[in-house]
Amino acid sequence: MKTLKDDHYTYRVTWSDDDQAYAGLCAEFPSLSWLAPSPESALRGMRSVVAEVIMDMRSNGEAIPEPLVARNFSGKFMIRVPPDVHRRLAVEAAESKVSLNRLASAKLAR
Repeated sequence: MKTLKDDHYTYRVTWSDDDQAYAGLCAEFPSLSWLAPSPESALRGMRSVVAEVIMDMRSNGEAIPEPLVARNFSGKFMIRVPPDVHRRLAVEAAESKVSLNRLASAKLAR
């Protein structure tokens, strides 16, 4: 199995009922997955697939995704909600004596 020297990608292992196996996933490569009978082998397999894909991308001169941990996040993003949801949240924030931003942030952090 191939491995990367500095592998800082974001991996996750989850159970797949459809496949009756553990699925290894990588956030930076959402089209890839690896099925295995144990969580450990799913992770090892997924890391190997990512290493092979990166080697292939390098040899073809393709841009390689930057690991999420290396990216800078501003802490700001815009979200659109239906007007009735906006109104309900504004009322809840006012009743709680907090800003709408603080209320939304607290709800998202749960």
